[in-house]
Amino acid sequence: MSSRTRTRGGAAVHTVRIPRQRGRRGSDPFVVVVPQRPSLTHQAFAGLALMLWDHRRALAPTGFAVLALVAGFLLHTIAWWSGLVLAPLAAGPLVWLLVMQRRRRGTGSVLAWRIGVTVLATSALTWLALAAGFGPLAGPLELIWLLTLITAQTAWLIVRRTH
Repeated sequence: MSSRTRTRGGAAVHTVRIPRQRGRRGSDPFVVVVPQRPSLTHQAFAGLALMLWDHRRALAPTGFAVLALVAGFLLHTIAWWSGLVLAPLAAGPLVWLLVMQRRRRGTGSVLAWRIGVTVLATSALTWLALAAGFGPLAGPLELIWLLTLITAQTAWLIVRRTH
């Protein structure tokens, strides 16, 4: 690269210096700053990032599913026995359903939503315990993860539209 065109202060701006003109010895040289155009890949990633940021509430279950996948991988890698510790937590949503039905008896759609949430939470916690024990991509666990993600995302979008 010539000494006339050099990137200063980052890759986004080029500074072009024009040498002094004869006859103007006491004056400073002219400086022309030309911004660099971002690449198409940069624009695509920036657009995708803005779209994800704008719809971050609608994509909350997807974020939690990816977080659970990473957590299952880390737990399996660091301590495989953590699956044995997490296994009893899978009964938590069933206990919640029994306590809620005992305190406030739900019928019809309320009972259906409670059962649906219980099944979804139980399957997610069971998956996390199995993923910590055997690895998140072992056997059918990746398919169970994907089906749970699709179900949770669909239910989330339905609940957000109706309330």
